[in-house]
Amino acid sequence: MILRKYMSLLGIGSAKIDLVLDQEAYKPGDPVHGYFHIRGGTIEQQLKRIDCDLVVADKTEMEKVIDSRTILTTTRINAEESNKISFAFQLPASVLASTEEISYRFRTRLTFNEGVHSSDQDMIQIVQ
Repeated sequence: MILRKYMSLLGIGSAKIDLVLDQEAYKPGDPVHGYFHIRGGTIEQQLKRIDCDLVVADKTEMEKVIDSRTILTTTRINAEESNKISFAFQLPASVLASTEEISYRFRTRLTFNEGVHSSDQDMIQIVQ
């Protein structure tokens, strides 16, 4: 048990997060809905927060965070447990359409009281 705890502190066998969206393409100003799927690792862990950023990258590979959502929590996730937390986000009306030069993604991070972060990235398309 102690070995599993130390391995999870290093990120091996820790809980994982996945943002699951209802669709992949959106128009500027659209609402985005889905859920965070959190899967427990090999030991029980104390969740601290979930951060989700909408990031735009341009042809120069410069990234910019457009907006963020943070969920503060004191939830414990048991080993091998699976939880879902609703996600809602309003796209700004000013976002440009996706092109070969401009891309958008949600970058999600799960933070624990102890251990490393778990992260996920989900590409979305902005259409006119």
